[in-house]
Amino acid sequence: MIQQDNIYVLLTDTGTMFTRMIKRYTSAPYNHASLALDKGLREVYSFGRKCATNPWSAGFVEEDIYEGVYRYFPETRCVVLRLNVSAQQRIELKRLIQYFKRNKEAYKYNLIGLLFLTMKINFAPKNAYFCSQFVAEALKGVELDLWNRPSALITPNDFLIHPAFETVYEGMLYDYPQLGSAMEEKEYKIECEDFRGQAISY
Repeated sequence: MIQQDNIYVLLTDTGTMFTRMIKRYTSAPYNHASLALDKGLREVYSFGRKCATNPWSAGFVEEDIYEGVYRYFPETRCVVLRLNVSAQQRIELKRLIQYFKRNKEAYKYNLIGLLFLTMKINFAPKNAYFCSQFVAEALKGVELDLWNRPSALITPNDFLIHPAFETVYEGMLYDYPQLGSAMEEKEYKIECEDFRGQAISY
């Protein structure tokens, strides 16, 4: 019997000027897609801003729900989607993410591809992705090819309407119930680090 597991896709609408421009064209409720390996959103990956205050510096990012872009846009709305996968697929996906993390400087943001997406033109240069293209390509890399078209033609809304995904939460990002335990864990770690720092200073 094949062991089953879950992964998650986080779709967000931060309300930045860039995302508002995209929303005017797409009329879709969410315009950024991220791949999450756990329901508490502790391990979240995408292609986007490397620096929260600089939209022009972008590439592969490990997103922190409490820092970075989301910290500057606390009114972010989101939907959390669950996808059933095999335990082996989840392991392979973690390996793929580790590869991206080790080689993150080799990857760039596919801004031109995002512009061509609006015209339904596939533009996928090597080592360049935009957010939904990256998530779709990562899934395809572990034999989860959910669309009969290139990853560079996948939008965040395609995840929302695909029947393979189950909506587990929709609303304000910081109201997501599963964030509570993650926040407590983060605060505990900070307190421990502060305590250790004080102990060392003596």
